[in-house]
Amino acid sequence: MPDRFWGTRLEVAGKPAYSRTLIFVMDIKQLSDHFAIPGVLSFDEHNGLIRANVATPAASATIYLQGAHLAHWQPAGQQDVLYMSKKTAFEAGKPIRGGVPLAFPWFAVDSKDRWHGKPGPMHGFARIQDWTLAFAAQSGDDLHLTFTLGPTALSREMGFDHFRAALELTIGRSLTMKLAVANDSGAPLVFEEAMHTYFHVAGVRQVSITGLEPTSYLDKTDGFKLKPAAGVALTPSQFTDRIYNDTAATCSIHDPGFKRTITIAKEHSDTTVVFNPWKAMPDLGEDEWPSFVCVETVNAGKNAVTIEAGKTHVMTAHITITDQR
Repeated sequence: MPDRFWGTRLEVAGKPAYSRTLIFVMDIKQLSDHFAIPGVLSFDEHNGLIRANVATPAASATIYLQGAHLAHWQPAGQQDVLYMSKKTAFEAGKPIRGGVPLAFPWFAVDSKDRWHGKPGPMHGFARIQDWTLAFAAQSGDDLHLTFTLGPTALSREMGFDHFRAALELTIGRSLTMKLAVANDSGAPLVFEEAMHTYFHVAGVRQVSITGLEPTSYLDKTDGFKLKPAAGVALTPSQFTDRIYNDTAATCSIHDPGFKRTITIAKEHSDTTVVFNPWKAMPDLGEDEWPSFVCVETVNAGKNAVTIEAGKTHVMTAHITITDQR
């Protein structure tokens, strides 16, 4: 493999930082040689999947290169903020249940027969492809990571051969996720996207979700019927799968059991989805669904993104924790 790696000093958030950038996919040894930060960033393998392990004074985190999948984020002194299914299959080419799956370039069920005469995989191909770690920098107690994805054999089979995607993570006492998509083709690129975040709660029946009170929603549990704005906070009490369109509102999950509020602010996202299956699933145990609620940062359906040739779209979610003790 050609030597295409380099290191540089820079500033992140106004503070000195050391970064390393790469072009090619690397194995664990190469990742460790070029990106490891003693006591802060390391790499290992879990069931054949490479993952990055983060440990700073502010937080710990785990990211799988498959799907650039953030599986764990825990600020110091807090419960895990993300929920991971105990039954998920950590296997190459299989979606990971929990954490932050990235949906791209479509959300939920594919609307076209684009792959061997059938629809593509649920939530797109990005979450089952290996991403490349392209940047790592420590600034104070925060760690900055960037993962990239370009056209692959699988994406080309599905007609996506002129795009670039990047996930930028800032991991600390708060979490910032930026999903950038660039159009390298000569024609407009249309896509859907989502940060399908599973938030860990003490009990889903006790939480309340604010920020969506004035917004109507499509109820996927009732044949996609359009339901009027509730006007009150949402406390899930049954199978919940709601698509709130035309909203950029900040949402908060108020969790009295864990005595904290999780706040999700977003930019360039016009859809929010709230989901809990209220039952076991093939990769989710019967005792697990009460321990999470998904509040998702999305652009889908009527809010699908169109970017012109040579342009880039960036969707951001910023998550903060307020201790209520």
